[in-house]
Amino acid sequence: MKYINIIISLILILCIFSISTYALSQFGSKSQEVIEIQTKLKRWGYYDGEIDGIFGTQTKNAVIFFQKKNGLVADGIAGKKTLAAMGINSSSSNSSSDYELLARIISAEARGEPYMGQVAVGAVVLNRIEHPSFPDTMSGVIYQKGAFSCLNDGQFYEPISQSAYNAATDAINGLDPSGGAIYYYNPKKATSKWIFSRPVITTIGDHRFCS
Repeated sequence: MKYINIIISLILILCIFSISTYALSQFGSKSQEVIEIQTKLKRWGYYDGEIDGIFGTQTKNAVIFFQKKNGLVADGIAGKKTLAAMGINSSSSNSSSDYELLARIISAEARGEPYMGQVAVGAVVLNRIEHPSFPDTMSGVIYQKGAFSCLNDGQFYEPISQSAYNAATDAINGLDPSGGAIYYYNPKKATSKWIFSRPVITTIGDHRFCS
């Protein structure tokens, strides 16, 4: 009997875990997926708030409204069935983990910079993903050997600032104050002679952005 109870408990835990893995976006989430949800709900007239990638009360209420209209369980959670009804691929590589990585690198590399400078750093990362000379994934670009010094000095693992989350959202939405740059550097701190040879597109705060 003891072993039967243990087995039943394990089955229940596995069931709960399976259900929870479908709850990809819910109240409190911050991700690119939330941006997609907000964009679609706004286009369809369910949502009139800001498209900021933050799953707040307005987004939850809009999801519930959508679920009721489409015969879904109205729990305010954008799980597997709700995402499918919205036409959103829940396995997209540009998911919450990518959004978190982008915000983290922005916070580490551009903490204290003007807001547009933070967005520009995020844009550089995204520009690299699209450029043939760099890896084609968020993690590949960010963890590329020697690409970002903040991974070595510990800054990358510091708490992420709210402005960095906001900047990541704007960069993902297409805002690019860098003018299409794939490099940036602080002339007061840079030690590589090569980076000074790159054509400068613009300067924002302490960073020069170049091609």
